[in-house]
Amino acid sequence: MTTIVPIGPFHPLLEEPELFRLHVDGETVVDIEVEIGWNHRGIEKICETKTFDQVPFVVERICGICSACHPTAYVQAVEDLADIEVPERALYIRSVITELERLHSHLLWLGLAGHFLGYNTVFMWAWKYREPVLDICEELTGNRNNYAMLKVGGVRRDLDESLFPSVLERMDDLDKHLNMLVGAVTDDPVLHARLKGVGILTPEAARAYGALGPTVRASGIPIDVRRDHPYAAYDLVDWDVISVDSCDVYGRAVVRLLECLESVKIIRRCLDQMRPGEIDSGVKEIPPGEGIGHAEAPRGETFHYVRSDGTNRPIRHKARAPTYMNLPTCRATTVGESITDATIILASVDPCYSCTERMGVYDASTGQKALDGKQLIKLSQEKTRQLREEMGE
Repeated sequence: MTTIVPIGPFHPLLEEPELFRLHVDGETVVDIEVEIGWNHRGIEKICETKTFDQVPFVVERICGICSACHPTAYVQAVEDLADIEVPERALYIRSVITELERLHSHLLWLGLAGHFLGYNTVFMWAWKYREPVLDICEELTGNRNNYAMLKVGGVRRDLDESLFPSVLERMDDLDKHLNMLVGAVTDDPVLHARLKGVGILTPEAARAYGALGPTVRASGIPIDVRRDHPYAAYDLVDWDVISVDSCDVYGRAVVRLLECLESVKIIRRCLDQMRPGEIDSGVKEIPPGEGIGHAEAPRGETFHYVRSDGTNRPIRHKARAPTYMNLPTCRATTVGESITDATIILASVDPCYSCTERMGVYDASTGQKALDGKQLIKLSQEKTRQLREEMGE
Protein backbone atom coordinates (compact mmCIF):
# COMPACT_ATOMS: atom_id res chain seq x y z
CA MET A 1 0.00 0.00 0.00
CA THR A 2 1.27 3.46 -0.89
CA THR A 3 1.00 6.64 1.16
CA ILE A 4 0.22 9.97 -0.51
CA VAL A 5 2.48 12.84 0.52
CA PRO A 6 1.04 16.21 -0.59
CA ILE A 7 3.48 19.09 -1.05
CA GLY A 8 1.54 22.29 -1.62
CA PRO A 9 -0.39 23.99 -2.98
CA PHE A 10 1.15 26.44 -0.46
CA HIS A 11 4.65 25.70 0.81
CA PRO A 12 7.96 27.57 1.31
CA LEU A 13 9.38 25.77 -1.74
CA LEU A 14 6.68 27.23 -3.96
CA GLU A 15 6.17 30.89 -4.80
CA GLU A 16 3.46 29.99 -7.28
CA PRO A 17 0.87 27.67 -5.72
CA GLU A 18 1.34 24.15 -7.07
CA LEU A 19 0.33 20.79 -5.67
CA PHE A 20 2.63 17.77 -5.80
CA ARG A 21 1.14 14.47 -4.66
CA LEU A 22 3.96 12.04 -3.94
CA HIS A 23 2.92 8.38 -3.90
CA VAL A 24 5.31 6.75 -1.46
CA ASP A 25 5.99 3.06 -0.84
CA GLY A 26 7.94 2.99 2.40
CA GLU A 27 10.65 5.62 1.85
CA THR A 28 10.58 5.48 -1.97
CA VAL A 29 8.59 7.75 -4.28
CA VAL A 30 6.82 5.48 -6.77
CA ASP A 31 4.65 8.07 -8.54
CA ILE A 32 3.99 11.81 -8.58
CA GLU A 33 1.06 13.96 -9.64
CA VAL A 34 1.34 17.70 -10.33
CA GLU A 35 -1.50 20.20 -10.29
CA ILE A 36 -0.97 23.81 -11.37
CA GLY A 37 -3.34 26.73 -11.81
CA TRP A 38 -4.21 27.31 -8.16
CA ASN A 39 -3.80 31.07 -8.39
CA HIS A 40 -4.89 32.91 -11.53
CA ARG A 41 -4.27 36.66 -11.35
CA GLY A 42 -5.40 37.47 -14.88
CA ILE A 43 -2.13 39.21 -15.80
CA GLU A 44 -2.59 38.78 -19.56
CA LYS A 45 -6.14 40.15 -19.51
CA ILE A 46 -5.11 43.06 -17.28
CA CYS A 47 -2.36 43.95 -19.77
CA GLU A 48 -4.94 44.14 -22.56
CA THR A 49 -6.65 46.96 -20.62
CA LYS A 50 -3.40 48.96 -20.22
CA THR A 51 -1.49 51.10 -22.68
CA PHE A 52 1.70 49.71 -24.20
CA ASP A 53 3.67 51.96 -21.85
CA GLN A 54 1.79 50.79 -18.75
CA VAL A 55 2.19 47.05 -19.36
CA PRO A 56 5.83 46.81 -18.12
CA PHE A 57 4.68 47.86 -14.63
CA VAL A 58 2.19 44.97 -14.63
CA VAL A 59 4.39 42.20 -16.02
CA GLU A 60 7.31 42.96 -13.69
CA ARG A 61 4.95 41.81 -10.93
CA ILE A 62 4.48 38.36 -12.45
CA CYS A 63 7.47 37.38 -10.31
CA GLY A 64 9.44 39.50 -7.86
CA ILE A 65 12.68 37.66 -8.67
CA CYS A 66 12.16 38.06 -12.43
CA SER A 67 10.90 41.63 -12.30
CA ALA A 68 13.37 42.77 -14.98
CA CYS A 69 13.21 39.71 -17.23
CA HIS A 70 9.45 39.76 -17.85
CA PRO A 71 9.32 43.42 -18.90
CA THR A 72 12.48 42.83 -20.98
CA ALA A 73 10.74 40.05 -22.90
CA TYR A 74 7.58 42.17 -23.24
CA VAL A 75 9.26 45.33 -24.57
CA GLN A 76 11.30 43.21 -26.99
CA ALA A 77 8.05 41.70 -28.30
CA VAL A 78 6.66 45.19 -28.96
CA GLU A 79 9.97 46.31 -30.48
CA ASP A 80 9.84 43.26 -32.74
CA LEU A 81 6.27 44.13 -33.71
CA ALA A 82 7.07 47.77 -34.52
CA ASP A 83 10.64 47.26 -35.81
CA ILE A 84 12.04 49.63 -33.16
CA GLU A 85 15.79 50.17 -32.77
CA VAL A 86 16.93 50.61 -29.17
CA PRO A 87 19.87 52.94 -28.34
CA GLU A 88 23.06 51.10 -27.42
CA ARG A 89 23.37 52.65 -23.96
CA ALA A 90 19.88 51.41 -23.12
CA LEU A 91 20.91 47.90 -24.19
CA TYR A 92 23.84 47.96 -21.77
CA ILE A 93 21.60 49.22 -18.95
CA ARG A 94 19.13 46.39 -19.60
CA SER A 95 21.94 43.82 -19.30
CA VAL A 96 23.26 45.33 -16.06
CA ILE A 97 19.83 45.23 -14.40
CA THR A 98 18.97 41.68 -15.53
CA GLU A 99 22.36 40.33 -14.41
CA LEU A 100 22.04 41.95 -10.99
CA GLU A 101 18.68 40.23 -10.81
CA ARG A 102 20.26 36.88 -11.74
CA LEU A 103 22.75 37.26 -8.88
CA HIS A 104 19.92 38.12 -6.50
CA SER A 105 17.88 35.09 -7.63
CA HIS A 106 20.66 32.49 -7.63
CA LEU A 107 21.97 33.54 -4.20
CA LEU A 108 18.45 33.41 -2.80
CA TRP A 109 18.06 29.86 -4.17
CA LEU A 110 21.46 28.78 -2.84
CA GLY A 111 20.59 29.96 0.66
CA LEU A 112 17.28 28.13 0.72
CA ALA A 113 18.88 24.98 -0.70
CA GLY A 114 21.42 25.10 2.11
CA HIS A 115 18.60 25.35 4.66
CA PHE A 116 16.73 22.36 3.22
CA LEU A 117 19.93 20.31 3.43
CA GLY A 118 20.74 21.35 6.99
CA TYR A 119 23.60 23.67 5.94
CA ASN A 120 22.34 26.82 7.62
CA THR A 121 25.80 28.37 7.43
CA VAL A 122 25.47 28.33 3.63
CA PHE A 123 22.01 29.87 4.04
CA MET A 124 23.45 32.75 6.08
CA TRP A 125 26.46 33.24 3.80
CA ALA A 126 24.44 33.30 0.59
CA TRP A 127 21.85 35.75 1.91
CA LYS A 128 24.54 37.95 3.46
CA TYR A 129 26.31 38.24 0.08
CA ARG A 130 22.96 38.83 -1.64
CA GLU A 131 22.32 42.02 0.36
CA PRO A 132 25.00 44.15 -1.40
CA VAL A 133 23.48 43.08 -4.73
CA LEU A 134 20.08 44.37 -3.63
CA ASP A 135 21.74 47.55 -2.35
CA ILE A 136 23.25 48.11 -5.80
CA CYS A 137 19.85 47.53 -7.42
CA GLU A 138 18.37 50.18 -5.14
CA GLU A 139 21.18 52.67 -5.82
CA LEU A 140 20.99 52.27 -9.61
CA THR A 141 17.23 52.00 -10.07
CA GLY A 142 15.64 53.25 -6.85
CA ASN A 143 14.22 49.84 -5.90
CA ARG A 144 15.48 46.52 -4.54
CA ASN A 145 12.79 44.74 -6.62
CA ASN A 146 10.33 45.86 -9.31
CA TYR A 147 12.82 48.29 -10.82
CA ALA A 148 10.46 50.10 -13.23
CA MET A 149 13.36 50.58 -15.67
CA LEU A 150 12.07 49.00 -18.88
CA LYS A 151 10.02 50.77 -21.53
CA VAL A 152 9.34 50.18 -25.22
CA GLY A 153 12.26 51.68 -27.13
CA GLY A 154 14.75 51.88 -24.25
CA VAL A 155 14.83 52.46 -20.50
CA ARG A 156 13.09 55.02 -18.29
CA ARG A 157 16.09 56.29 -16.36
CA ASP A 158 19.81 56.54 -16.98
CA LEU A 159 22.40 55.11 -14.60
CA ASP A 160 24.45 57.51 -12.48
CA GLU A 161 28.04 56.96 -13.63
CA SER A 162 29.41 58.39 -10.38
CA LEU A 163 28.18 55.14 -8.76
CA PHE A 164 30.10 52.87 -11.15
CA PRO A 165 33.40 52.76 -9.17
CA SER A 166 31.52 51.73 -6.02
CA VAL A 167 29.53 49.10 -7.94
CA LEU A 168 32.70 47.66 -9.50
CA GLU A 169 34.40 47.57 -6.09
CA ARG A 170 31.50 45.60 -4.62
CA MET A 171 31.49 43.27 -7.64
CA ASP A 172 35.17 42.51 -6.91
CA ASP A 173 34.30 41.78 -3.28
CA LEU A 174 31.34 39.59 -4.31
CA ASP A 175 33.59 37.70 -6.74
CA LYS A 176 35.80 36.62 -3.83
CA HIS A 177 32.83 35.44 -1.78
CA LEU A 178 31.34 33.58 -4.74
CA ASN A 179 34.59 31.74 -5.35
CA MET A 180 34.60 30.77 -1.67
CA LEU A 181 31.05 29.40 -2.02
CA VAL A 182 32.02 27.50 -5.18
CA GLY A 183 34.90 25.91 -3.27
CA ALA A 184 32.69 25.13 -0.27
CA VAL A 185 30.20 23.26 -2.47
CA THR A 186 32.59 21.52 -4.85
CA ASP A 187 35.03 20.41 -2.11
CA ASP A 188 32.51 19.18 0.48
CA PRO A 189 32.34 15.34 0.43
CA VAL A 190 29.04 15.34 2.35
CA LEU A 191 27.38 17.55 -0.26
CA HIS A 192 28.77 15.28 -2.98
CA ALA A 193 27.26 12.24 -1.25
CA ARG A 194 24.03 14.10 -0.58
CA LEU A 195 23.44 15.61 -4.04
CA LYS A 196 25.34 13.62 -6.66
CA GLY A 197 23.21 11.05 -8.44
CA VAL A 198 20.04 12.52 -6.88
CA GLY A 199 17.18 13.77 -9.06
CA ILE A 200 18.62 12.57 -12.36
CA LEU A 201 17.30 14.38 -15.46
CA THR A 202 18.84 12.76 -18.52
CA PRO A 203 19.46 14.87 -21.65
CA GLU A 204 16.74 12.85 -23.41
CA ALA A 205 14.22 13.58 -20.65
CA ALA A 206 15.27 17.24 -20.52
CA ARG A 207 14.54 17.59 -24.24
CA ALA A 208 11.29 15.63 -24.02
CA TYR A 209 9.96 17.89 -21.24
CA GLY A 210 11.30 21.09 -22.79
CA ALA A 211 13.34 21.99 -19.71
CA LEU A 212 14.91 25.43 -19.52
CA GLY A 213 17.63 27.41 -17.78
CA PRO A 214 19.99 25.85 -15.19
CA THR A 215 17.73 22.78 -15.12
CA VAL A 216 18.59 21.86 -18.71
CA ARG A 217 22.15 23.21 -18.65
CA ALA A 218 22.92 20.87 -15.73
CA SER A 219 21.95 18.01 -18.06
CA GLY A 220 24.68 18.89 -20.53
CA ILE A 221 22.53 20.92 -22.95
CA PRO A 222 24.11 24.41 -23.22
CA ILE A 223 21.13 26.44 -24.43
CA ASP A 224 20.84 30.07 -23.35
CA VAL A 225 18.73 32.80 -24.99
CA ARG A 226 21.39 35.40 -24.19
CA ARG A 227 23.79 33.67 -26.58
CA ASP A 228 21.49 31.77 -28.95
CA HIS A 229 19.16 34.72 -29.67
CA PRO A 230 21.16 37.74 -28.45
CA TYR A 231 19.32 40.69 -26.96
CA ALA A 232 20.25 43.71 -24.82
CA ALA A 233 24.08 43.93 -24.80
CA TYR A 234 24.86 40.22 -24.55
CA ASP A 235 26.46 40.10 -28.00
CA LEU A 236 28.58 43.18 -27.16
CA VAL A 237 30.47 41.65 -24.20
CA ASP A 238 32.40 38.41 -23.68
CA TRP A 239 30.94 35.76 -21.39
CA ASP A 240 30.40 31.99 -21.31
CA VAL A 241 27.34 29.74 -21.13
CA ILE A 242 27.72 27.45 -18.11
CA SER A 243 26.73 23.80 -18.45
CA VAL A 244 27.67 20.52 -16.78
CA ASP A 245 26.71 16.96 -17.65
CA SER A 246 26.07 15.48 -14.18
CA CYS A 247 22.28 15.67 -14.75
CA ASP A 248 21.59 15.80 -10.98
CA VAL A 249 20.80 18.23 -8.16
CA TYR A 250 24.52 18.78 -7.58
CA GLY A 251 24.92 19.90 -11.19
CA ARG A 252 22.02 22.36 -10.91
CA ALA A 253 23.68 23.92 -7.86
CA VAL A 254 27.05 24.15 -9.60
CA VAL A 255 25.53 25.74 -12.72
CA ARG A 256 23.87 28.47 -10.65
CA LEU A 257 27.05 29.18 -8.68
CA LEU A 258 29.20 29.44 -11.80
CA GLU A 259 26.54 31.56 -13.52
CA CYS A 260 26.90 34.05 -10.66
CA LEU A 261 30.59 34.45 -11.58
CA GLU A 262 29.58 35.04 -15.21
CA SER A 263 27.01 37.63 -14.12
CA VAL A 264 29.73 39.55 -12.26
CA LYS A 265 31.86 39.40 -15.41
CA ILE A 266 29.00 40.71 -17.60
CA ILE A 267 28.20 43.58 -15.20
CA ARG A 268 31.85 44.65 -15.10
CA ARG A 269 32.20 44.66 -18.85
CA CYS A 270 28.90 46.47 -19.43
CA LEU A 271 29.88 49.25 -17.03
CA ASP A 272 33.37 49.47 -18.59
CA GLN A 273 32.09 49.57 -22.18
CA MET A 274 29.02 51.78 -21.66
CA ARG A 275 29.34 55.15 -23.40
CA PRO A 276 27.24 58.32 -23.09
CA GLY A 277 24.23 58.46 -25.36
CA GLU A 278 20.48 58.30 -25.68
CA ILE A 279 18.53 55.84 -23.56
CA ASP A 280 15.14 56.08 -25.32
CA SER A 281 14.19 55.98 -29.00
CA GLY A 282 11.06 58.07 -28.34
CA VAL A 283 8.35 55.69 -29.56
CA LYS A 284 5.02 57.49 -30.08
CA GLU A 285 2.76 54.91 -31.73
CA ILE A 286 2.60 51.14 -32.16
CA PRO A 287 1.42 49.94 -35.58
CA PRO A 288 -0.79 46.90 -36.20
CA GLY A 289 1.03 43.59 -36.13
CA GLU A 290 2.42 40.93 -33.82
CA GLY A 291 5.78 40.29 -32.23
CA ILE A 292 7.62 37.96 -29.88
CA GLY A 293 10.24 38.59 -27.25
CA HIS A 294 12.17 36.31 -24.95
CA ALA A 295 14.78 36.70 -22.26
CA GLU A 296 16.93 34.34 -20.20
CA ALA A 297 15.47 34.72 -16.72
CA PRO A 298 17.32 33.15 -13.74
CA ARG A 299 15.12 30.04 -14.09
CA GLY A 300 15.22 29.88 -17.91
CA GLU A 301 13.60 31.36 -20.99
CA THR A 302 10.76 33.82 -20.42
CA PHE A 303 8.57 34.25 -23.51
CA HIS A 304 6.09 37.02 -24.40
CA TYR A 305 3.80 37.43 -27.42
CA VAL A 306 2.04 40.71 -28.25
CA ARG A 307 -0.53 41.58 -30.94
CA SER A 308 -1.58 45.14 -31.84
CA ASP A 309 -4.48 46.52 -33.90
CA GLY A 310 -2.94 49.99 -34.12
CA THR A 311 -4.55 51.40 -30.98
CA ASN A 312 -2.62 52.29 -27.82
CA ARG A 313 -3.32 48.92 -26.14
CA PRO A 314 -2.37 45.34 -27.01
CA ILE A 315 -5.34 43.25 -28.14
CA ARG A 316 -3.52 40.05 -27.13
CA HIS A 317 -0.67 39.47 -24.72
CA LYS A 318 0.68 36.02 -23.88
CA ALA A 319 3.38 35.33 -21.27
CA ARG A 320 5.09 32.03 -20.46
CA ALA A 321 7.34 31.76 -17.43
CA PRO A 322 10.12 29.12 -17.20
CA THR A 323 8.63 27.41 -14.13
CA TYR A 324 5.73 26.30 -16.33
CA MET A 325 8.16 24.30 -18.48
CA ASN A 326 10.44 23.02 -15.72
CA LEU A 327 7.77 21.70 -13.34
CA PRO A 328 6.84 18.56 -15.35
CA THR A 329 10.45 17.32 -15.15
CA CYS A 330 9.68 16.22 -11.58
CA ARG A 331 8.15 13.03 -12.98
CA ALA A 332 11.55 12.11 -14.41
CA THR A 333 13.61 13.29 -11.42
CA THR A 334 11.55 12.30 -8.37
CA VAL A 335 10.11 8.85 -9.09
CA GLY A 336 12.40 6.16 -7.63
CA GLU A 337 14.06 8.56 -5.18
CA SER A 338 13.83 8.64 -1.39
CA ILE A 339 11.23 10.87 0.22
CA THR A 340 14.07 12.54 2.15
CA ASP A 341 15.37 13.83 -1.20
CA ALA A 342 12.00 14.94 -2.59
CA THR A 343 12.12 18.49 -1.21
CA ILE A 344 15.56 19.31 -2.61
CA ILE A 345 14.76 17.66 -5.97
CA LEU A 346 11.60 19.74 -6.37
CA ALA A 347 13.50 22.84 -5.22
CA SER A 348 16.35 22.19 -7.68
CA VAL A 349 14.33 23.59 -10.60
CA ASP A 350 13.93 26.77 -8.52
CA PRO A 351 10.12 26.92 -8.61
CA CYS A 352 8.58 30.14 -7.34
CA TYR A 353 8.41 30.43 -3.56
CA SER A 354 5.50 31.26 -1.28
CA CYS A 355 5.56 32.68 2.24
CA THR A 356 2.59 30.55 3.31
CA GLU A 357 3.15 26.99 4.47
CA ARG A 358 0.20 24.63 4.40
CA MET A 359 1.76 21.26 3.93
CA GLY A 360 1.18 17.88 5.48
CA VAL A 361 1.67 14.15 5.01
CA TYR A 362 -1.44 11.99 5.41
CA ASP A 363 -1.84 8.25 5.57
CA ALA A 364 -4.01 7.42 2.55
CA SER A 365 -5.74 4.54 4.37
CA THR A 366 -6.67 6.34 7.60
CA GLY A 367 -6.67 9.99 6.56
CA GLN A 368 -4.62 10.82 9.66
CA LYS A 369 -1.92 13.46 9.46
CA ALA A 370 1.53 11.89 9.68
CA LEU A 371 4.07 14.63 8.91
CA ASP A 372 4.04 18.37 8.32
CA GLY A 373 6.30 20.53 6.17
CA LYS A 374 8.81 21.25 8.93
CA GLN A 375 9.15 17.54 9.64
CA LEU A 376 9.86 16.77 5.98
CA ILE A 377 12.63 19.37 5.92
CA LYS A 378 13.91 17.87 9.17
CA LEU A 379 14.06 14.46 7.45
CA SER A 380 16.17 15.99 4.70
CA GLN A 381 18.50 17.61 7.24
CA GLU A 382 18.72 14.36 9.22
CA LYS A 383 19.93 12.50 6.13
CA THR A 384 22.73 15.05 5.72
CA ARG A 385 23.68 14.61 9.39
CA GLN A 386 23.80 10.82 9.03
CA LEU A 387 26.05 11.12 5.98
CA ARG A 388 28.39 13.40 7.90
CA GLU A 389 28.67 10.82 10.71
CA GLU A 390 29.23 7.93 8.29
CA MET A 391 31.97 9.88 6.52
CA GLY A 392 33.57 11.05 9.76
CA GLU A 393 32.98 14.70 8.99
